[in-house]
Amino acid sequence: MFNGTGGAYLDFIRIRFLTMLAYRVNYYTGILIYTLNIGVYYFTWKAIYGGGGELGGFSASQMTTYLAVSWMARAFYFNNLDREISTDIRDGSIAIQFIRPYNYLMVKMMQGFGEGLFRFMLFMIPGMAIAMLFFPVKLPTAPEAWAGFLVMLFFSFLINSQLNIITGLMAFFVENNEGFMRMKRVVVDLFSGLIIPISLFPSWLGSIMEFLPFQAITYLPGSVFTGRIQGVGIWNVLGVQVLWFVLLLIPMVWLYRASRKRLFVQGG
Repeated sequence: MFNGTGGAYLDFIRIRFLTMLAYRVNYYTGILIYTLNIGVYYFTWKAIYGGGGELGGFSASQMTTYLAVSWMARAFYFNNLDREISTDIRDGSIAIQFIRPYNYLMVKMMQGFGEGLFRFMLFMIPGMAIAMLFFPVKLPTAPEAWAGFLVMLFFSFLINSQLNIITGLMAFFVENNEGFMRMKRVVVDLFSGLIIPISLFPSWLGSIMEFLPFQAITYLPGSVFTGRIQGVGIWNVLGVQVLWFVLLLIPMVWLYRASRKRLFVQGG
């Protein structure tokens, strides 16, 4: 079935994609829900803007586009790897996963990417098309904006998945990490700029956000897509994403190794 380890990881992407495809009807309702979310925020911000002007560096048109692309980008980078890992730990199946000839974290990342590809093709793209029918969304015209956004979208997936894996592995060290998972989801949605762009936060809180990874998930890619960040600035914010990807590898790998030791000590 597999042609080496690399082929095995590619198969995990393919299998997860096909699994999601089997239940694709469920995602049609997801497109509707995301479109409704965009509508709620659109009319809320429309009322706030009133006659026009700018808020936090966003014009009314940019805010509409930012809301639409941010919610639809979430459809791609969102996954439940934290819950999957937590379940593996609670039911003991992770012990079998650890002794198999592949890296458990790589497997989860590949499975998440397979799910992300499905969401990108059958959720994000059609959802964005539907949003454009109902709301005044403006697509970028500069090729570098499209290229930068798509690369940054991939790193959004990586960083969000790293946070999910770290949260899931916490189940090794606490009796129940359900609270951690719920808190993580709220924190990511709020502080990534999905609900409120970070430029609208109080200055002291915005300064703190610059030293946290959440902005790299939604706010920075959305700013590139809307044209607020252009030219060499795109490389700068991409560098921020790459930096956080590398930094988050440290606690993720450390927790993974500590988890394996804890499992072997307790299980013999």
